[in-house]
Amino acid sequence: MGTGSVRVDGNALLLGEGVQIRFIRTLRLPESGTHALPPGLGEFPLRRVEDYPDTVPPEWLAKGGVMLPVYLREAMWLSFGGTREPAALQVGVGKVCAVSGKRWTGALGRGPQNYVVLPRQPWLDGINSGDGTVRQFVAVPLGLGATVEGQVTGEETTGGVQLQAFPLAAPALAQWRREQQARPAAPRAPGGGAVYGAAPAQGGFGGPVPPPMMAAPSAPAAPSGVTRGAAGPQSAPPAATAMGLGVGGAMHQEVYRDDRPLSDWAAEPAARVFVHLVPPPAWRRITGEDAPPSPIDRAAYTRAGLPWFDYYDESAADLAPADALGRVKPVGEWLGDDHTPWEEPAPGQVKPLGNAPRPGKPVQDGDW
Repeated sequence: MGTGSVRVDGNALLLGEGVQIRFIRTLRLPESGTHALPPGLGEFPLRRVEDYPDTVPPEWLAKGGVMLPVYLREAMWLSFGGTREPAALQVGVGKVCAVSGKRWTGALGRGPQNYVVLPRQPWLDGINSGDGTVRQFVAVPLGLGATVEGQVTGEETTGGVQLQAFPLAAPALAQWRREQQARPAAPRAPGGGAVYGAAPAQGGFGGPVPPPMMAAPSAPAAPSGVTRGAAGPQSAPPAATAMGLGVGGAMHQEVYRDDRPLSDWAAEPAARVFVHLVPPPAWRRITGEDAPPSPIDRAAYTRAGLPWFDYYDESAADLAPADALGRVKPVGEWLGDDHTPWEEPAPGQVKPLGNAPRPGKPVQDGDW
């Protein structure tokens, strides 16, 4: 991996020359049933591990990478909006591939496919459960056996999220760039903004992050009494609770099959990074910052008439279910029933995105 191949720009993680990833806070789905895509409720803050050498555990410094604060049982999704050129992105949860269910190898594979193709895959909300669904990423501590890692491998030693991006090989990339130059410019909306729905926005499914008043009304405030600013040095940083990703409810989302030959991709990755998941108390101790408040409750969101989403791409094919991932159980098996109120969104609250058939009745043309 080349020097400087992973960068943090605000809350965006930049891998190589063209891949942009944001970690998006969202509503946790019920663990039964299959649901529409939940909204984006703002971005998780990202910090470089190396910026806190005196307060992070030594093993985190050895792994490097970045960290973000996450509550127990909080849900997230990965947004790939802003990715400029094609890339094959591997997503590991505790070094288990979120697409294939196989152990992390660091090499691209097609038997089964162990990566998502950007920018065709606009986001990833969970592990590939097949048949047009994923099971939502939900944070849980290591040691219970509830993580994807624990259920697939029988061990919980890694935690976190692992990302690795492969660009197109030089000939395929040159061909792709020629094709892009030959295409007409994309239409622009009045005022210079991109046409709504043409590409996922950075904060939500096809739309912006809800304004702050929507992000956490009546959410519990972060604990007070912590002095803001850089955390002071300690002689021996205490070990932080290690967090990983388990799964929650299922939603309608496809993980797309790659239609390129595997030889189109570079043999070596452009960049890779380890993402540490940090519980709020440890986040305050390490960074001196309060974690963002816990997201709005989902019943209040639905009652307010705010949107859920449904994405459709008629030109893409879904991957088959991954056997190992199909057997992963939701975290409620370990943490108990989810008693947070749930209300199904009304039909008009589910907004179509992508190239889904347009609503309304067709108008017949005549001879004029």
